[in-house]
Amino acid sequence: MEKVSLDCPYPGCFFCVMKEGNPNKRRASILKFFRELPSQDDDGQVLPISGLWNTAMTHPNDPEFIELGVFECMASLIWKGLKNHRWLSHDQNIYIPYYAAHIIGSYTMNMEEFAETSVHAGVIPPLVELLRGRLTWVEQRVAVRALGHLATYASTFPAVASHGEILELSIQLAMSSLEIVYSHFYQNVDKRIAYHCDLLTRGMGGVEMESRKAEEWASQLQCWSLQLINCFAFKPEFLSTICKPDFLTKLPGMWGGLVNENSPAGIGLLRTICHHKHGRGPVANCPGVIEALCNIAHSSDDWQYMAIDCLLWLLQDPSTCHKVMDKAVPALTDLSEIATLGDHKKLGDSIINVLQECLQSQGTGRNSISAQAKELIEEALSSRQRLKLEKGMPKEDLHIKQAASLVVKLEGNSLFSARNISGAAAKYSEALSLCPVRSKKERVILYSNRAQCHLLLQQPFAAISDATRALSLHNPVNRHAKSLWRRAQAFDMLGFAKESLLDAILFMNECSQSNDPDLSSRQNKVPDYAERLVKKQMREAWLFREAAVKHGKVHGEDTTGDLNGQDSDDSEWETASESDIGDDERVLLDEDIGDDERVLLDDIYGLKKNKERRDRNDRSSTKERREWLQGEPAVLWDMIISSHWGKLAAIAR
Repeated sequence: MEKVSLDCPYPGCFFCVMKEGNPNKRRASILKFFRELPSQDDDGQVLPISGLWNTAMTHPNDPEFIELGVFECMASLIWKGLKNHRWLSHDQNIYIPYYAAHIIGSYTMNMEEFAETSVHAGVIPPLVELLRGRLTWVEQRVAVRALGHLATYASTFPAVASHGEILELSIQLAMSSLEIVYSHFYQNVDKRIAYHCDLLTRGMGGVEMESRKAEEWASQLQCWSLQLINCFAFKPEFLSTICKPDFLTKLPGMWGGLVNENSPAGIGLLRTICHHKHGRGPVANCPGVIEALCNIAHSSDDWQYMAIDCLLWLLQDPSTCHKVMDKAVPALTDLSEIATLGDHKKLGDSIINVLQECLQSQGTGRNSISAQAKELIEEALSSRQRLKLEKGMPKEDLHIKQAASLVVKLEGNSLFSARNISGAAAKYSEALSLCPVRSKKERVILYSNRAQCHLLLQQPFAAISDATRALSLHNPVNRHAKSLWRRAQAFDMLGFAKESLLDAILFMNECSQSNDPDLSSRQNKVPDYAERLVKKQMREAWLFREAAVKHGKVHGEDTTGDLNGQDSDDSEWETASESDIGDDERVLLDEDIGDDERVLLDDIYGLKKNKERRDRNDRSSTKERREWLQGEPAVLWDMIISSHWGKLAAIAR
């Protein structure tokens, strides 16, 4: 005899059906449930729908419900919510269109055959109505998610594209989504729609959690809109609709924020656009976009390689090369020695090859290469040539070059200590010209030190360039703490909050993992000045900032205190990277004399000591040697020249 649950008041309850032990009866009952549910007006319908939502999220590849009509049922429920406002406002039916669209998206995100079934079931038209905003932004979010999944498959993209308004609606939504969520939900703390709050927090949070989740969902709404547009961007016939200047100029600023860092967002779409010749022209005609691509290429953004790809393709295209050259070449030459970036192997070689092609194919008149760009390319090519020559050079000659570079660097350190910043920068440049190209560790320090000089001289673009070169040479890439901090400050000087924020966060991460004795002795390895800069940039780069300004609201507290770490000292020479230690020379020089260079100095000046004694007095002996060397750079220089003048002169030539 069939058992009937005495606890469930609903005949044909979905949860009771799912407990049916007989497979044939179970399938027949589920099929009946899906067919009858849209026509029923019983209370409690949201319960089985929420159960289906949970099943779709946890088992999106299970074909059982697909075969039994789940897509037809969900499409009918969305239509019912759109057409029958009385039903929608009854009981908890207001949740149902959201859950229905979410279920469609979950079942179509992995399996193309499921997507094909959903299209045949007629899910696209009701999803388009949700995308229009017929209900609220919450339903728009899940609708654009589902349509984005359908657009990724070759077999179902034509069905999506046949609804011409989808692309236009997605573009509008990508540009306006943050303001929509801010104005309709975020700023109205006392007037938030109850079911929005429940969906955001699953009934578990208060105002703070609602606000945090609203920011996350707003970012997803924008990023999923961009993902849908990206599917269209692979087709040349849609690029004219996508590549409107007002949209292109906004793309670099659509970055997902820290709440959605796994999405390439705007830069991902730009990369798809630049991959096609019909897309490169409109991008090249937007100087602001090119500048933004250069900034991203200079940053520690996870999608840095996408910006580099865009710049390389624009330079390789004869129709766009001359338009972007003056901005793209400086950025790419700064990155020309990068070895590997993510999955991009030998990226520096690819950059050099493109720059060389650019130089060789230069035209005349309007298409000619500028003197500055030509000089930068020739400098990068010369560096590669020097590296090849060094492979056949005697070790003794390389040893002399390295020693000469070290002495000039020490002269620069002395000038910096004397606060002759321009002179120090010139000495670091001279040291770079002498230093063997293969001595990457030493060149990292020289570029980073020169970046510090540029900062103090109020030259942020030069500081960004040198810090980027240091970070490109460093192993691993983008992990040299001081260069990250210096570039973060330079970006801050220019008002580039996102780039400054990403560098500052990575700097803090490096500090927390550092074995530096100066940091290890602290209870908190992360300097206070870094925390202050991060807080400032998080306010400046806040996803809702533009919307808040537009609506006359200010997010967070006003910036207070000195972000340059000058709470106790107003000295014009002190910067944030120096204040926590207390003297600017020490912070600049604390990496300058490493183990290899110490050995080099010992060899040159006959200062070898007993290894055990040096290990025992490592820090004190280093300090003494540093003080002595800083005071006597001219003497050391004379010693090297007198011993090796002939070889040194030949190397310098």
